[in-house]
Amino acid sequence: MERWPTPDSLAQASPAEVLIAWDRLGYPRRALRLQECAKAVVAKYHGELPRTREELLTLPGVGEYTADAVLAFAFHLHSVVLDTNIRRVLARWNGQALPAVHQTKAERSHAAKFVPKVPDRAWLWNASIMEFGALICTARDPKCEQCPVQQSCTWFQTGKPKDSFAHMRKTQKFIGTQREARGKIMAQLRLHQSLTELELLELSTLSKERFTAAVDSLCQDGLIRKNNDRYSL
Repeated sequence: MERWPTPDSLAQASPAEVLIAWDRLGYPRRALRLQECAKAVVAKYHGELPRTREELLTLPGVGEYTADAVLAFAFHLHSVVLDTNIRRVLARWNGQALPAVHQTKAERSHAAKFVPKVPDRAWLWNASIMEFGALICTARDPKCEQCPVQQSCTWFQTGKPKDSFAHMRKTQKFIGTQREARGKIMAQLRLHQSLTELELLELSTLSKERFTAAVDSLCQDGLIRKNNDRYSL
């Protein structure tokens, strides 16, 4: 935010600068999508982020959750924000330990009934329930003894039944995955800017097979590039 305070300033940065600044904030593809979004805002909306859900959804990398969150927290407008925490709180009020693995239209319709219609109260509701889910109604070991709405929580009142969707949930592993290999390569290029293939292979500590597969996928995604025998962001 300090380095690129406006969409225009971010749009003019080089992809390498953006990837270096992004560091380990999440999937590096999102960094490029964010810059693509900034360019679209400059080109289509004169550098001002649009204030309607329909227009926000036309921007690169912006899905329903992001659009709703921007409307609520950037513009204090009415929207139905359904992050992990809010979904869990509403599921428990409805008697479930955790929400379904995938969000449904029925879930969104149910959630919309709770959000106040007045914009100033709507965004505050979203922020409050999100915080409530993060601090009190947590996924593991919820602090039910501190819960101010314990008496109206169907899940609590019915004895905290087990997660009915547990058999559908998969724990994502990281060690040994392509994601881990890509992360190691990106980390070295952020640090050294440019490396030969041999240097990058040795610094990444990956096997030749995993290294080759990860490098190829990073090149295909436009996150790194190869010039002669050197790789760079």
